[in-house]
Amino acid sequence: MRLSKHDKQRGLLLWFRLARFFQQSVKASNQHLDPYGLSIAQFDLLVQIGASQPITQQELAQKLLVSKGNITQLIKRMENRKLITRRQEWKTKYITLTTQGTELYQEVVPKQEQFQASQFQALNKDEQVQLLHLLTKLQKQGGEDLWN
Repeated sequence: MRLSKHDKQRGLLLWFRLARFFQQSVKASNQHLDPYGLSIAQFDLLVQIGASQPITQQELAQKLLVSKGNITQLIKRMENRKLITRRQEWKTKYITLTTQGTELYQEVVPKQEQFQASQFQALNKDEQVQLLHLLTKLQKQGGEDLWN
């Protein structure tokens, strides 16, 4: 499929806007999570474990879309803070939140949900639903060959 010059320019502008919004959101989220001593990646790990515990290290890596090396580093940091524990059953490592991790989960998750929702307040409910639908559609297309 050949794209016109205007299609290419619009596509580039869309990409820039999405990238800039994402960068602003990440920066704001990191600032919001900083008082809890969490990065976005650590928050995501906390949420995934809290929602699915016990969870295997392999399942966690798949949910977070990170490599084995990255997940190992994240887990070690969270273990050092005594927020999670790992137990091994034969070849499988199971991860759960500690009491301290559960308390942090219960405190920070509702606040971060509220914070994230507030970033979309410029859009009304219908626009938010439409944006979600459009982004999902784009994400599904991402699995196809976009270069043809």
